Amino acid sequence: MKGPSRRAAALDHAEISMRGRRLRAWTSLASLGLALGGCASFSEDGGLSVARNYAALELRKDIVKVNEEGVALTAEARVEQLLRRPLTADSAVQVALLKNRALQAAFNDLGISEAQFVQATLPPVPRLTLSRVGGDFAVEVSRQVVISLFELATLPVRAEVARERFRSDQYRAAEQVLRLAGEARRQFYRTVSANQSTAYLEQALASAESASTLAKQLGETGALNKLEQAREHAFYSELGAQLAKARVLQRVERERLVRLLGLWGREIDFKLPNGLPALPKHLVTGTQIEAEAVKKRADIQVARFELQSLALQYGLNQASGFISVFDVGYSDLYDRTKTFTPNSQGGFDVSRDKTFQRGYSIDLVIPIYDFGTVAIRGAKEAYLGAANRLAERAVNARSEVREAYQRYRGQYDITRHYQGSVLPLRKTIQDQALLQYSGMLIDVTTLIIDARSRILSNIQAIEAQRDFWIAATDLKAAVVGGGFSGGNFGGESAGVEGVAGGGGATLAAATPGG
Repeated sequence: MKGPSRRAAALDHAEISMRGRRLRAWTSLASLGLALGGCASFSEDGGLSVARNYAALELRKDIVKVNEEGVALTAEARVEQLLRRPLTADSAVQVALLKNRALQAAFNDLGISEAQFVQATLPPVPRLTLSRVGGDFAVEVSRQVVISLFELATLPVRAEVARERFRSDQYRAAEQVLRLAGEARRQFYRTVSANQSTAYLEQALASAESASTLAKQLGETGALNKLEQAREHAFYSELGAQLAKARVLQRVERERLVRLLGLWGREIDFKLPNGLPALPKHLVTGTQIEAEAVKKRADIQVARFELQSLALQYGLNQASGFISVFDVGYSDLYDRTKTFTPNSQGGFDVSRDKTFQRGYSIDLVIPIYDFGTVAIRGAKEAYLGAANRLAERAVNARSEVREAYQRYRGQYDITRHYQGSVLPLRKTIQDQALLQYSGMLIDVTTLIIDARSRILSNIQAIEAQRDFWIAATDLKAAVVGGGFSGGNFGGESAGVEGVAGGGGATLAAATPGG
């Protein structure tokens, strides 16, 4: 029994030594992977640093990611406080940034992107294979541990690619913040404009009702013929139909604003100001805004980081074009058998044999058909496409800034013209027409025409003021990013199927006399 015992002890010692060497080898490989890759960790704010900086510096607003009950309660309290007073454009933007669920979903997508980035910086996971085969008094146990040296060697580059993609997603989230802020601000101005136009038409309808009632009384006394009576009644009826359209538009615009703000239940009973803000005393200058747009715009930053990640990916594909898989592993084979030998006493002697076999394995894949040509060509085309898209965005950004500034200055001059010239003249014309009608110098037809023209001018003045504030929002969006409404400018109708934040409908075209 001494011989077999020595052999078993020797085998146990060999196994312990082998396990120690294997543990040291894998510890060294893991340390090498950590040193090469530099594992990233999750940020405290879920990657929102870029979006938060844009919100604070460009919008002067706060954003939060509602992922805990405490954060949700704090955001709800802030919204409730803002809704206690009539909303302004700034407070409407803040409510949207706190309550809009689509924005929260964008923040969740950013969290997924950060998880993918952290995962990409981790060293490759070893693969363990274990098999056991037994029978006929024999047991064979095979163990194999394999790690990809290719993935380990390329870990720094792959981690950098993932980092650039994550940075791109961070600016994409910032663009979502800017886009929502711009749409909420535009819709606020459209809703207030609809309220203001409806209130003006209600006043005009009250005056028309009084004139219609007076015409009926004069007709009963014979002082006014039936034709002039009919014209007064028709004007009153047409104005009533227009007011009904204005009220429908008023409700539609408010509901669009409600959706953008993310409100429901009792929250939708918020109050709005009676009219649009007055024109600013000083306008934004147009100097250096093109260069500022190329430097600040979030969508250009997105394209830049996408281009950098593709450039790194292109270099990685070139370096790994000849070899795509290179795995190395350690394996051992443990074999235990029992042998029965007849003895002189008519029985059997049992001997147990244990053997260990150790070795290494290499798995190398060489693309013998194209040597990585397909992957390299695809990466090159993707890189060139991203470069062209970045150049296109830079060119478009400069053009959009110039267009937005022209609209901004033009709408300011148009609104000033209405308020300083058109409306005072329309008031003078109607006042003089009323005096001449009282002196029986003109008939009721002229008076009605002048009244229609004044109503039309007032509606157009309100819409011009609305369009100026939308143009101011577009100018800001063209400089920092967040969507340029260009084709859906203020007075153009977006249609029922248009997205919230599109063009606003116009009442002027449907106003009697318009």
